[in-house]
This record gives sequence, C-alpha cells and structure tokens, in this order.
Amino acid sequence: MSDQIYEVKSPLMGTFYRASAPGAPALVEIGQKIEASDIVCVIESMKIFTELRAEKGGVIKEILADNEEMVMKNQVLIRVEAG
Repeated sequence: MSDQIYEVKSPLMGTFYRASAPGAPALVEIGQKIEASDIVCVIESMKIFTELRAEKGGVIKEILADNEEMVMKNQVLIRVEAG
C-alpha cells in the first residue's frame, strides 16, 4: 500500500453506518474530497453511536464495509488517499 493511502479502522465491534441517520445521505462517497476531522462513518455498539473522523484530508478511494454491516475492532472500513 502506498504511503499516500491511510486507513480508517473501526475502534470497536459494532454496526457500520455510512449515514448519520436513517434516510440521510451517505457521509462520504468514493472520489469525494474530505478534510481532516470530517465525519466519514458511524459505528453503533450497544445503542451508543461513535462518529469516526478523518485523521487528515484527502480523497476517499475505497469503502470496504456495507451499510449496516457488523464490523470487528480494527477492521479496515475506508481507505483515503492523503493530500
């Protein structure tokens, strides 16, 4: 993997959501430019919702989990090309 690519990983086991609320548009799409600290997805565990934020700006290259998919701790969810 290129040094220019970084991964957004799940900090805990839970349900992956691409949107901040049911019926809301996805927070990010492939090819979208993001800024550092932008919310890129949400993980729900035991009715607690955790927003995952980009560590730096860049472009979304891959979204590796499906909406409402159960994900594991440290699972790679999104790949971002830094820049």
